[in-house]
Amino acid sequence: MQRYANREGDSGVVAFATGPVGIAVQFTDGSIYVYDVEHPGRKAVSDMKRLARAGRGLSTYISQNVRDNYAKKLR
Repeated sequence: MQRYANREGDSGVVAFATGPVGIAVQFTDGSIYVYDVEHPGRKAVSDMKRLARAGRGLSTYISQNVRDNYAKKLR
């Protein structure tokens, strides 16, 4: 996992890992969710990867656009 830059200073995301078809996101409570091309879909995953690399807006994007539409919860 790569540490999330958190450029706005108040993100619920602490780390992420990207792969060819998805992204795993770790939140401040320790939970890790996997998002892929099926859940929530290719465009959302692409947007999430872009935001993760930028270190800004990922938590907001997930809460406003993705919510519970994840592929699986790892912990």
